[in-house]
Amino acid sequence: MAIAQVTIVPIGTGSTSLSDYVADLFRVLEQEAAGLRYELTPMSTIIEGELDDILRVIRHMHEAPFLQGALRVSTSITIDDRRDKKGSMQQKLESVERKLGGGTEA
Repeated sequence: MAIAQVTIVPIGTGSTSLSDYVADLFRVLEQEAAGLRYELTPMSTIIEGELDDILRVIRHMHEAPFLQGALRVSTSITIDDRRDKKGSMQQKLESVERKLGGGTEA
């Protein structure tokens, strides 16, 4: 299972505001993400699942701003694909929390 962080930035939109594009990208993710876990953050989106599925969804997300009129799109992807043991977004967070001496608190 892989975890990917993706940031998609439309360029040439005529505005510095990108929230409409981000909302559209999230809709694409929701429609395409069967079998994937994902989390929207203030600076990027984290996607967890099989690598081929992640890359397919990112490809669709990358194309979305062009359909809204963007003239250029910059997409940055970071992939963590660990194969020696099963990992997840939650497992990674819990590992750090244990090292900090705490657990998850409500």
